[in-house]
Amino acid sequence: MFQPRSIAIIGASKKPGKIGHDILKNLIDYGYSGRIYPVNPNIDEIYGLKSYPSILSIPDEVDVAIIAIPAEKVLSVAEECGIKGVKILVVITSGFSEVGNVDAEANLVKIAKKYGMRILGPNIFGYVYTPSKLNATFGPREVLGGNIAFITQSGALGIALMGWTIMEEIGLSSIVSLGNMSDIDMIELSEYFAEDPNTKVIAMYLEGLKPGSGKDFVERMRRVVLKKTVIVIKAGRSERGALAVASHTGSLAGSDMLYDVAFKQAGVIRAYGIEELFDYSRAFATQPLPQGEETIIITNGGGAGVMATDAAEENGIKLLNPSDSLREAFRKTMPWFGSSKNPIDLTGQAVVENYVEALEIAYESPEVKNIILLYCRTSVLDPLELAKAIVDVKNRYRDVSKPILVSMIGGIDVKEASKYLNRNNIPTYPIPERAVKSLAKLIEYYRFLKKHKLESLTRVA
Repeated sequence: MFQPRSIAIIGASKKPGKIGHDILKNLIDYGYSGRIYPVNPNIDEIYGLKSYPSILSIPDEVDVAIIAIPAEKVLSVAEECGIKGVKILVVITSGFSEVGNVDAEANLVKIAKKYGMRILGPNIFGYVYTPSKLNATFGPREVLGGNIAFITQSGALGIALMGWTIMEEIGLSSIVSLGNMSDIDMIELSEYFAEDPNTKVIAMYLEGLKPGSGKDFVERMRRVVLKKTVIVIKAGRSERGALAVASHTGSLAGSDMLYDVAFKQAGVIRAYGIEELFDYSRAFATQPLPQGEETIIITNGGGAGVMATDAAEENGIKLLNPSDSLREAFRKTMPWFGSSKNPIDLTGQAVVENYVEALEIAYESPEVKNIILLYCRTSVLDPLELAKAIVDVKNRYRDVSKPILVSMIGGIDVKEASKYLNRNNIPTYPIPERAVKSLAKLIEYYRFLKKHKLESLTRVA
């Protein structure tokens, strides 16, 4: 599925705006290098590619068949795909269990099992795998490569978030639309990405599980989490939201409390919104895991430091009480009216050199395990100069396994400096609370791994 030698688009079209057209064009323009076979009995060629009247008339083997035709024709075409020896059916078409057409979906699965095929969908917008330059969706074309795999049960939301990640410059290894999950589900995909060298973080929009799969989810996802971080938005938390889920993908939303317990048992990180999902994903995708909990805050604004301190306490982050020697070292980086307690307040007079010296001390001190750096726009310190200095220090201490998360507060030039940091793999947020909450999730995952590795060692002993 993710590294196919050949793809057929059943329902390919010459007409822009048609799903079969847009998927074909995305495959070509994004740079997929395998063989592409348009299938449509009413056209001879499209974009220089010969079109075939049916999947059976293609002279070569076909690994993946993308089906974008009316629902009433899907079963007969699936049968032809099975005869052809297709490995994966990517069923874009809607009109199955999500609208109560359960029998048709069950028959689709029967056909697939009969021929040893697997199904992604139905009711999806397709999938992306950036290492293969494969964009088999009717969403935006230029998905940025990276190491976050994004799995979504919502098609429209998934397409929107494709565009959002491009705007926010968030790099993805994969995007997979799940739809009704008639066969391939988020557990199996997560198991694949747990072994995928191109993926570091698995981010997921989840509406519900298949009935009776809760225990299986916990046991299998825990094994995934011990290899890769998994971050999930669970929609349908309210009673009315659960009803909306049932009419959207036909999934079982169930009690939110049960999902919460299942996530904690499995070690899955829970996010409560899109912003949180990608805030946390960016942190996990770019930073080393913590080697402890003691955290230092470095700031040039007392108010920002106070907000970060409150957020740290609310989110269970252990702020370091610096030793006398460490406080004395920090004292040398600030004017006499600064604070070397924690937050380390360099004051509004701070220039690049003050931040650099404080960062170097934090990286070199064995007391400090995690770093939060805050910057409020001042006339004495250009944000881009500071961003470049932070990247330079981080690169010089690349072998020191300490997460650093940044918040830069200000206007347009601050936003540009934040983009520079993000492009250089230092997660940067517009307000302190988002940086603090993201670090809290890194620490939460550190605690989970520490606990379960100790349990494993105990069992072995």
